[in-house]
Amino acid sequence: MPRQMKPGTVVGGRYRLEEQIGSGSMGVVHRAVDELLDRDVAVKLIASLARTEEERRRNEAEAKVLARLSHHSLITLFDAGTEVSPSGTSIVWLAMELVQGSDLSRRLSQGTLPPRQVANLGYDLAIGLDYMHQGGIVHRDIKPANILLFDYRADETRLRAKLTDFGVAQMAGDPRPQADEFTGTAGFMSPEQVRSEAVGPPSDVYSLGLVLLRCLTGARAFPGIAVESALARLFRGPEIPESLGPGWVALLRAMTALDPAERPTAHEVSEAMPGLAAAGRGRRSAETAEDTERARAVDELDVAGWVRDPVLDRLTALTARVLNVPVAAVSIVGAERVWTVSGSGTNRGSAKLADSLCPVTVRQNAPFIVDDVKKDPRTAANPLVAASPGFGFYAGVPLHNADGLAIGTLCIMDRQSRSFTGEQETTLRDLAALAQDVLHLRHGPAGPAGPVA
Repeated sequence: MPRQMKPGTVVGGRYRLEEQIGSGSMGVVHRAVDELLDRDVAVKLIASLARTEEERRRNEAEAKVLARLSHHSLITLFDAGTEVSPSGTSIVWLAMELVQGSDLSRRLSQGTLPPRQVANLGYDLAIGLDYMHQGGIVHRDIKPANILLFDYRADETRLRAKLTDFGVAQMAGDPRPQADEFTGTAGFMSPEQVRSEAVGPPSDVYSLGLVLLRCLTGARAFPGIAVESALARLFRGPEIPESLGPGWVALLRAMTALDPAERPTAHEVSEAMPGLAAAGRGRRSAETAEDTERARAVDELDVAGWVRDPVLDRLTALTARVLNVPVAAVSIVGAERVWTVSGSGTNRGSAKLADSLCPVTVRQNAPFIVDDVKKDPRTAANPLVAASPGFGFYAGVPLHNADGLAIGTLCIMDRQSRSFTGEQETTLRDLAALAQDVLHLRHGPAGPAGPVA
């Protein structure tokens, strides 16, 4: 068993195990040190049924497929392989980014989430699952404890989510069912998992539906002991309160249909989420109090009169080079226009609010990352996207003034759609913090820097 691999053991020739930081039915997780790159990582050890060298090679091949996943809604897997424990047990190990933060299970212990936040969370998870499913991989264990919250703010402006724990993920079509996985995960299993059948992408969609329902209602869809809870879903769907509204009711009923063929794909779920987020936010006035305050703050900066700043220019050039994109820019968002005050691969100048994605980043006051701007419903109708056939990817981080008010962005763009890893997002956030400091020194009053979301 994985527990036989004690602290001090080196796996993969480079990952030295330290203390155990997590455990589950399929394995254990250790904090570890990557001795080659001198960084902390998390290493999950999963006991395998493989006994022959051929079976071990198949396990290792599947593990390496998981390690090639690269998406900002998935925990980054750096490396993978197999080892044989002292007792002769085959162990699959996964080295991944070490995340310090809460998971959705802990957050839900504090109460339900507003529908808008659930929709945002659902979008992040759905696009991550869609990415996995397109690669032929099924997660098989979608539950709150396997969902980490990123960019979680005290005022709950925006929840970002990452899926973790791919220990029970298998290649789609793998005939081996989870015959003994009732304990701990029964509350979110699909009917086909309960029947010990081979599962595909619709199983993940069903489980995600139960997770979203739990976020909205705070109640378990199928209460009772593990086996009782698991068996109940073979005969009925979960109770979905009509008070959630017609949009949520229709989507959750479809996601939790007993027949897998009747469920939407993860991509279709992601397309439904922006509309539910807008409905959860309610009808928005043309100008909110925060918009007014932001406009006043930007007016005081007199952005139109700024001269070229060589420090910002070097920073945007560095951003483009480090993240390997053709365009990086620092922009300030006013009441009617967006000013690009520094850019690499783009010119300084201004544009209408509707012709930029920067206002979206500023208003949601959190990183805004879009893998494919032409397919994502949040951006597809934007005039800039419609008028730019060579525009595929966007990622922006808000910049704050000394009072903590989001007034601008550091953003990057690419001609092709692409997946943004968690490590790349962290790099962009760090560079945004530098840009924010420069803006404070050049154009703001003395005082501590506001937060970078």
